[in-house]
Amino acid sequence: MTEVERHQYDVVVIGAGGAGLRAAIEARLRGKRVAVISKSLFGKAHTVMAEGGAAAAMGNVNDKDNWQVHFRDTMRGGKFLNNVRMAELHAKEAPERVWELEAWGALFDRTKDGKISQRNFGGHSYPRLAHVGDRTGLELIRTTQQKIVSLQQEDHAEFGDYEARIRVWAETTVTRLLKNGDRICGAFAYVRETGKFVVFEAPTVILATGGIGKAFKVTSNSWEYTGDGHALALLAGASLLNMEFIQFHPTGMVWPPSVKGILVTESVRGDGGVLTNSEGKRFMFDYIPDVFKEQYATTEEEADRWYADADNNRRPPELLPRDEVARAINSEVKAGRGSPQGGVFLDVSSRLPAEEIIKRLPSMHHQFKELADVDITAEPMQVGPTCHYVMGGVEVDADTGAALVPGLFAAGECSGGMHGSNRLGGNSLTDLLVFGKRAGTGAVDYLEALDARPEVPEAEIEAATAEALAPFSRPEGENPYTVHSELQTTMNELVGIIRTEKELAAALESLVKLRERVAGVGVVDAGPGGRGYHPGWHLALDLRNMLLVSECVARAALEREESRGGHTRDDHPGMSAEWRKINLVCKLTDDQQVTLKRQPIESMREDLLALFENSELKKYLTEEEVPS
Repeated sequence: MTEVERHQYDVVVIGAGGAGLRAAIEARLRGKRVAVISKSLFGKAHTVMAEGGAAAAMGNVNDKDNWQVHFRDTMRGGKFLNNVRMAELHAKEAPERVWELEAWGALFDRTKDGKISQRNFGGHSYPRLAHVGDRTGLELIRTTQQKIVSLQQEDHAEFGDYEARIRVWAETTVTRLLKNGDRICGAFAYVRETGKFVVFEAPTVILATGGIGKAFKVTSNSWEYTGDGHALALLAGASLLNMEFIQFHPTGMVWPPSVKGILVTESVRGDGGVLTNSEGKRFMFDYIPDVFKEQYATTEEEADRWYADADNNRRPPELLPRDEVARAINSEVKAGRGSPQGGVFLDVSSRLPAEEIIKRLPSMHHQFKELADVDITAEPMQVGPTCHYVMGGVEVDADTGAALVPGLFAAGECSGGMHGSNRLGGNSLTDLLVFGKRAGTGAVDYLEALDARPEVPEAEIEAATAEALAPFSRPEGENPYTVHSELQTTMNELVGIIRTEKELAAALESLVKLRERVAGVGVVDAGPGGRGYHPGWHLALDLRNMLLVSECVARAALEREESRGGHTRDDHPGMSAEWRKINLVCKLTDDQQVTLKRQPIESMREDLLALFENSELKKYLTEEEVPS
């Protein structure tokens, strides 16, 4: 019998990024014992890659900004497919969460009168992103991490040597959620350093695992982003919402090949950077969609005036929502007007003096200098689209973060609904804070309403242990790295930024074959070190998650016969008001097959509809939905 260590907690949070840490803090402040499980080192969460800022309508730079404008911008960016309640809660509560972060010690950049500084970003009507240079995500993680440390110190002061009520399990990976009947009763994991198995007995689990980018070959995402939370939820009986919507960030590095896909923050364009093609043309003026033509400048002179007087001029087209910019770059490259390394040029050196670039964009200056030998204060960057974010995720209740499985909650990128078909830059960091807090509250409220804690059945532990050890029983099995490479190629080439029915059908056919191969991957015993730090074994287990999520993405993309936000169908280029009324929901059958159904979307309340002009609503909604 394989040895399994056991621990009891009230709340288990899987993921130590912004959403996970904020959820853990909230549960701990309510007096609960909390485990935070981090797949990587504590403090190294992918949240640090959110560089540009946290969107909150505080009105510090333009006092015309308010939650209603932020709500409008978010719905426009998501092409009206957003969960309306989530978009409303986010717009209303984001400022409070940013001020709370400041009270905990976050050191934001300042305006001349001492307020938190806010910058422009794509899709936002006013300067709205609270920022710390171009390292805002790092500051969020640093601050919430320190808050957890301070809570641990409080516990030690109160209880002496008694274990703190909040413990971080670094470099630990969850492979299964455990259930007693239909309820969550814990999680099964292994410690990466030793390979030791650990059972976390808890009646509530909060998923905050981030995205799915490592299923694609070109991505801004770190190695941890293998769709763990999405897959764990599916396997536990929860549903995934609108997985077809993948955001390809318009600006990732394209050269050298070793760094292809690494994020180039939208702050570069927010601070005045412009996109040009190989002919030197500022091409974004040619790609302004009809629905945005009233809000965006159509000439360079008009666009440049906006930076000096944002009240009276239309925004530059470089600040269109990310999906629009990514498609435009893709079109320029396909038309043969790309840069030498297959992207386009992003230039901030002709817009700002060198010292100002280094002050505002220190990370970008360092990144290009060290990785590409490019000085962005003197020459343009080469950039292109990179898989960055998934708008789809675990279907949850907007107010509590509760999934369909009792005891299961989700927040952040692995939850679905908030961003609709396309996320606005900067909304991610405040999404983490707003719904991380709400998931923490929801989990504690659920816990306190329970009559008794569900016990963990031994059969659940035995099955999870056997599943985790299975790759070692196939030492002659296929190399997991080979299978992963083919999965990434399939997703990048057939389920990428531009999609067709023929390619999506081919992708699904390939994924079915890959499922058989994933079931046969094998790893060899590592010898004296055992299972500790065994990368082949880790990948073999991650493949299950990436494959499940990839199939959900491909099936939903084939089903949705329209183009909206991060989902572009070349054979269905228009946006359909009827399709806007439909969510696509994926679940697993008892024999682990992905099923998909159409689910109607609730109508928007009249007071929220009143925030939009009827002429705009007619571009997105059906005739009967538009107020008379």
